[in-house]
Amino acid sequence: MTADALPPDIPDAMRAAVLCAPRRLEIQRRPVPRPGPGQVLVRVEAVGICGSDVHYYEHGRIGDFVVRAPMVLGHEPSGTVVAVGPGARRLAPGRLVSLEPGVPCGRCAQCRHGRYNLCPEVSFYATPPVDGALCEYVAVDEDFAHPVPEALGADAAALLEPLSVGVWACRKGRVSVGSRVLVTGAGPIGLIAAQTARAFGATEVVVTDVEPHRLAAARELGATATVDVTTTPLADTGFTPDVLVECSGVPAVADEAIRTLGRSGRAVLVGMGGDSVPLPLAHVQNFEIEVTGTFRYANTWPTAIALAASGEVRLDPLATHHYGLAEAERALTVGAQDPAALKAVVRPHTV
Repeated sequence: MTADALPPDIPDAMRAAVLCAPRRLEIQRRPVPRPGPGQVLVRVEAVGICGSDVHYYEHGRIGDFVVRAPMVLGHEPSGTVVAVGPGARRLAPGRLVSLEPGVPCGRCAQCRHGRYNLCPEVSFYATPPVDGALCEYVAVDEDFAHPVPEALGADAAALLEPLSVGVWACRKGRVSVGSRVLVTGAGPIGLIAAQTARAFGATEVVVTDVEPHRLAAARELGATATVDVTTTPLADTGFTPDVLVECSGVPAVADEAIRTLGRSGRAVLVGMGGDSVPLPLAHVQNFEIEVTGTFRYANTWPTAIALAASGEVRLDPLATHHYGLAEAERALTVGAQDPAALKAVVRPHTV
């Protein structure tokens, strides 16, 4: 197949969910992309809705990233390879893949050191001005289209992206056999981080939140204990973790949680809620607490695939709501309307 031709069963045009302004999403017709050298064309099967998608939809920006032109949302996709571009040899049509949404330059100092998540030239889905995957077809570098085993369906393959966030957070916190881990915030990332910590060998994983149904989900998915912080302050639990994985994004929560860490503990800040977090400096210094941020992930997909395929991390229970592409706006708003919602998944080819 040449770069300007597609198999006859693939249409020339497709639907895409395009953010045109805050709270204005349009379903538009766009050309189906042609896979370039080293790329594959993927029929998008499932796209998880992330909090960043919701934030772009509501506000049109996240910090310094501002939507200045119409942009397709969605960076948690899976799909089926339907065509390959020139020089692409690793994947054959018909294979289900999970798409890693950021393609780095491969040449800068960060890439050469393996920290390609910090590449200043990375092209990342649904980060202005790069279009995302809430559409029917995408073309992607084949090195970032990860084949998944038959044990995983399209939903789980899409949710390997948030699982990679959990893997990266646990690596940054050096979670290992015998670790005692506190996870603050039982949203999808917190629930995944808690499962990942257990899979990495943590013997105690305590999850906090303010929503009883999310705490119940945490217990169902393997947390050894949960804390409803509306009724029980963290300081009253007596739990002294080695590692904090902060997923709530609430500055006051991060401050309180860091204070519970034991000597030489590690705080991994994952949630993004404010521009700054109050730091309990005396505790950090006296206990030699390590505090680190996280920015996406690097080299996580093989581990994420293995964890999900083995059943050590369960992803399908997180996909509580499903929508077709025409209902993408409902997928972006269901979290604010339904307290039982964990993760909305859009299936672009569903009518």
